[in-house]
Amino acid sequence: MSFIHVLDDSTINKIAAGEVVERPASVVKELVENAMDAKADRIEVEIMAGGTSYMRVTDNGIGMSPEDAKLAIQRHATSKIYKVEDLLSIDTLGFRGEALPSISSVSRFTLQTRQAGTELGTEIKISGGRESEIGEAGCSLGTTIKVEDLFFNTPARKKFLKTTNTEGSKINDYIIKLAISRPDIAFKFINNNKTAVVTPGNGNLYDTLRSIYGNSLGDALLGVDFSDGETTVKGYISKPSTIRSNRNWQTFIVNGRIISNRAISKAVDNAYTALIPKAGFPMVALFMDVQPNTVDVNVHPQKSEIKFEDEGYIFKLVYKSVLDAVRPHGKELGTLAANVERPERHFTAPATTVNKPVMEPLIDDMHFVPATKPSIGTGYTNPAPSGLPSSAYQYRVEQQARTFHEAQTEMESLKEQEKEAVLVDNKVLVDMETGEVKEAAATVTSTGQSPMVPIGQVDDTYIIAQDADSLYIVDQHAAHERILYDRFAAMTDKIPSQQLLVHLFLDVSEREAQLIESNSELFDSLGFSMEQSGPAQYRLMEIPADIPMGEAENIIREILVSLEDMHKLSAAEIRHACLAMTACKAAIKAGFKLNFKQMEIILAELNQTAMPYTCPHGRPTILKFSSGELAKMFKRTGF
Repeated sequence: MSFIHVLDDSTINKIAAGEVVERPASVVKELVENAMDAKADRIEVEIMAGGTSYMRVTDNGIGMSPEDAKLAIQRHATSKIYKVEDLLSIDTLGFRGEALPSISSVSRFTLQTRQAGTELGTEIKISGGRESEIGEAGCSLGTTIKVEDLFFNTPARKKFLKTTNTEGSKINDYIIKLAISRPDIAFKFINNNKTAVVTPGNGNLYDTLRSIYGNSLGDALLGVDFSDGETTVKGYISKPSTIRSNRNWQTFIVNGRIISNRAISKAVDNAYTALIPKAGFPMVALFMDVQPNTVDVNVHPQKSEIKFEDEGYIFKLVYKSVLDAVRPHGKELGTLAANVERPERHFTAPATTVNKPVMEPLIDDMHFVPATKPSIGTGYTNPAPSGLPSSAYQYRVEQQARTFHEAQTEMESLKEQEKEAVLVDNKVLVDMETGEVKEAAATVTSTGQSPMVPIGQVDDTYIIAQDADSLYIVDQHAAHERILYDRFAAMTDKIPSQQLLVHLFLDVSEREAQLIESNSELFDSLGFSMEQSGPAQYRLMEIPADIPMGEAENIIREILVSLEDMHKLSAAEIRHACLAMTACKAAIKAGFKLNFKQMEIILAELNQTAMPYTCPHGRPTILKFSSGELAKMFKRTGF
């Protein structure tokens, strides 16, 4: 008696469906890709209950003849390839010939299709893979496929589906990726009778991204355009200030196919190192055109993964492309600032009584300097606010006028001094307590002026600045941290040190001594010069020129803690962590009062850094309020 037998077609299709049809999103993916291969330029997708009860994909493609429609529902029937050699030069999304028979075997399946020049189309109905019903039907040009009651005949698989909201979200995410991959196709996605996604289909990727993610994303997009002659990388990435907590915003398209690849994802992550928080991911939409014979797309039933002939080459190519795009390349700082999205509005009711001590903080918290000196004279008769004595109010007005006048005079004086100030190879050192510019011995290159003008400081923490049409808020600590980090990182040999007249002695544990000894070159490159002076003690003779002596020991101990916590990191990653920590400790702190000269220098140097968007730990350095956003906040809708 023979124990081996050939399975029937229905069972074979159900087994294949386990590989091709994982969830409703898999069905939508296969059907939409077939529509794209059919040269459609309008595709509409509709689902109900997360796709578990109903899915419809309608396209205006070339359609199928009755003969082709009958063949399309048979297993391994395809128009995409003819022989095995064709797998080396595939330019279509589908090619296996498994999608339609696999889907129809686990659902109630209806296909309607009509080609141009025919009066009637073809309709095919299949329920759970059973014998199909084929006939003529009136329908639009192109193809419409309905999939109902998915997995109705495989309940074990159906119970492993997630909630309808989760399944619907998966479909929504994939429709977005498909729309990004083909900006020349107009997509429409309807979820439970509500339109969720609509794209223009005008071939413009920028317009497609804005239609999907919103108009606010447009100001945060940076173009990517790189080619080495054989491979091209194009698309858009977001500024480091615009991130999400997951990778849903990241879409990679290779030769027109949406794929996932660890080398590409890692290259993007590395390019954004020190620009975003560890838990954040930028928006990425990258198109790569590579030689077809250098990739293998036939490694996964769902064709979602891809193998490159040389993944190291691809990593370097993507890394350079993204890094070149994220660098400002001489752009003004204002164009790189993060726009404030939906700013919160806080309204405070006026107090019934206001006295001089209460008003002091309101005036002093922001050191505001107007563009021109206010014309306030002895004839000033503006009535005092309710509850404030006229004499007290007049006192505050006169005091403000004197403050404005003194600040304006100081500003004009600084402007004269500014003409003499220069940046020295982007390495100007500033004494933040005195505002004195300490120039290193190097060739003078440029004045490094920022187009922004500082107009004040809020809470001794945020610098307020303006240009011709926008208002900016700069986090002074984050900005100075970025300036110092970039300065340190540019010094490949060693960060300049300052000798200590009185050496510091550090008591260390045995483990800390081992870390110092094994990382002696790292400490030396950071500007720390130490030598062992006892079995559990080190003598500190030099520290980085930019950090206060009082912070030196704390910085060393925090570096040791980080080195203790780090496991199997590369030398570059260790160096980055240490440089970021050193820059953070050396930067001016929140609550430190700055004069206008110091504010100007911070803005000018931030404008010249390679990555001005964020501090090395990923916090934003600068926020932007455009004139249009300010008008909306003040309800100036007529402008």
